[in-house]
Amino acid sequence: MRGLKKQRRIQIIIVAFVALALSTALIGYAMRDGINFFRSPTQVMEEPPAPSEVFRLGGLVAEGSLERGQGETVRFDVTDGGATVSVVFTGILPDLFEENQGMIGTGKYVNGVFEASEILAKHDENYMPKEVADALKEQGLYKEAGGS
Repeated sequence: MRGLKKQRRIQIIIVAFVALALSTALIGYAMRDGINFFRSPTQVMEEPPAPSEVFRLGGLVAEGSLERGQGETVRFDVTDGGATVSVVFTGILPDLFEENQGMIGTGKYVNGVFEASEILAKHDENYMPKEVADALKEQGLYKEAGGS
């Protein structure tokens, strides 16, 4: 009787461990496409991602680079001062999207062009996405508002 209880406990512990490992694997598998890493244009040019990888690209919209094409297709360049990446986006841009302003786009880098599926722009004159501000600070091109 005693050996049966001990054996039963061991079986329950093994089943619990297998269930925990399986659930952890399933959660990891489900989240693999939901995580989008941020990259600056310099990081993209130094180490280009695979064409199938979805990531976020952020920086400033380069002055004079905004071109509106047929329909809703827009082309522009994003820069962090160290490198520039060409971006193509088909869709409606945010109202506050303009040149020399911060932006973050989600998409893929295919054949030297970032194909954006979503574009986010600043929401007032003082806002810049944290990732973009950090990347520009590393390049020495961004200063905090208020002179700090």
